[in-house]
Amino acid sequence: MRNAFAETLTQLAQEDPRLVLLSGDIGNKLFDNFKKIDPNRFYNCGVAEANMMGVAAGMALNGLRPVIYTITPFTTTRCFEQIRVDVCYHQAPVVIVGTGSGLSYAELGPTHHSLEDMAILRTLPGMCVLAPCDATELELMLRAALQQDRPVYIRIGKKGEPAIHAHQPSLRIGEAIVVQEGSEVALLSAGIVMPEVLKAAALLKEQGIAAEVVSFHSIKPLDTAYLQQADKRFKLLVTIEEHGLIGGLGGAVAEWRAHHNATVPLLCLGTPDQFMHEIGSQKYAQVKYGLEAEQIAGRVLAGVPGLRARIVA
Repeated sequence: MRNAFAETLTQLAQEDPRLVLLSGDIGNKLFDNFKKIDPNRFYNCGVAEANMMGVAAGMALNGLRPVIYTITPFTTTRCFEQIRVDVCYHQAPVVIVGTGSGLSYAELGPTHHSLEDMAILRTLPGMCVLAPCDATELELMLRAALQQDRPVYIRIGKKGEPAIHAHQPSLRIGEAIVVQEGSEVALLSAGIVMPEVLKAAALLKEQGIAAEVVSFHSIKPLDTAYLQQADKRFKLLVTIEEHGLIGGLGGAVAEWRAHHNATVPLLCLGTPDQFMHEIGSQKYAQVKYGLEAEQIAGRVLAGVPGLRARIVA
């Protein structure tokens, strides 16, 4: 995903001279082609992310279109006050990109995990929170984000994520994308966990359950139109995310469900209210927190009302 981000941003910089890139001391080689366009539009702000956020806000308020890029916890939790006061309070159109989101950097320990970012940023007035599932969504999302006159946060993976969309979908902020149609349960996925969700849907099909797989790439604004029709169509809604169970996609859908008296049962899959103290790969972390395909399918099978199905071992 990060390579797609660099390539798309470089193309957009050729189209829009207002676009500037600020990096928190990472990705210098990644942005070599961007710097060839105009080295004066790339700023390595060092390990001073709070200052970087203030600089970006000032640029945005003076007519530029700044994009911030660094590892997710360092561009969110480390400078939350500056995002709140400098960016959101002034409605500055800053695009904040967090790379290595969720458990992508599981092997580097809790300092590099980002399991709270969507929760804290969607509380901020005017902030848009997005989580693309693959490079195609990211490319479309970045273009859409730069058309917004408000702050936008995009959490992305690291590298090597598989392509989900065989053809370029129509992407609009606030509208979910149906990746695979189904009729009994809806699997609402946010971000880079999508490959496991599609595998889980295939396992459910083997058990006779038609699962609809949806890329809920827009956590704020939420696609409430989809949720309204889903409340009538499905036996179960399931949210899946590499994010804490408090306040992420699952929290957003649960809030909608409570406020609209929805009747469809809701199952939220994510990470529990704890830090991961072990060191392991992203796959290890997914298994630990029940986010591997077999585990997802098993939880869904156990939660589908009125269906007798064998739980996947």
